[in-house]
Amino acid sequence: MPSGRELAYAHLKDTVLSDPSMQGQFVNEQALADEIGVSRTPIREALLLLAAEELVQLVPKRGAYIAPIGGREIGELFEIRTMIECYAARRAVELDAVPVAEMRAQLDEQRELGEDQAREFIDHDHRFHSALVAAVGNEMLSKTYDGLRARQIRAGVEALFRSDGRRKSVLSEHEAICSALAAGDPEAATAAITEHLSATRRVLQSG
Repeated sequence: MPSGRELAYAHLKDTVLSDPSMQGQFVNEQALADEIGVSRTPIREALLLLAAEELVQLVPKRGAYIAPIGGREIGELFEIRTMIECYAARRAVELDAVPVAEMRAQLDEQRELGEDQAREFIDHDHRFHSALVAAVGNEMLSKTYDGLRARQIRAGVEALFRSDGRRKSVLSEHEAICSALAAGDPEAATAAITEHLSATRRVLQSG
């Protein structure tokens, strides 16, 4: 059974940090403790871990602050994602290990979600991309990519809230990636991945 700190850490990372309404806000430790059903001590321990990952800022006498995702963070996130995912696409084609069925399953799940299910949409988005990275079979690469998950989900949800048409565009961009990979065309696949990630980056940096 997960410890209180583990429960708090998972809830903060997977739910609170990805909530657009929490950007620029301080975490209410007591409210969070009541919500999860733990004391404030595990909340504080979890916040220390998140601060070490630079996902929250600890402000003396104020608590944990969730800073809005900034331009530099966005740029660096999408730069490293492009590097990893384009490499994964080329390598997966080379190994004849492209997980087209799994990626299409995630895309199909995305298509079925309603407009009020942004978080679920981005959860499937992460699984879509991580399936490709995992197919390479490089555990260190997969761990590095998974380390970006909280920022990736946070950025993805934010992009959906900033642009009304982003959801439809994501589905089309994911389809282009799948089609290129299914055809065994690494150049088309990397071009589609680059355009997809660049489009999300533009939405996030437009404001």
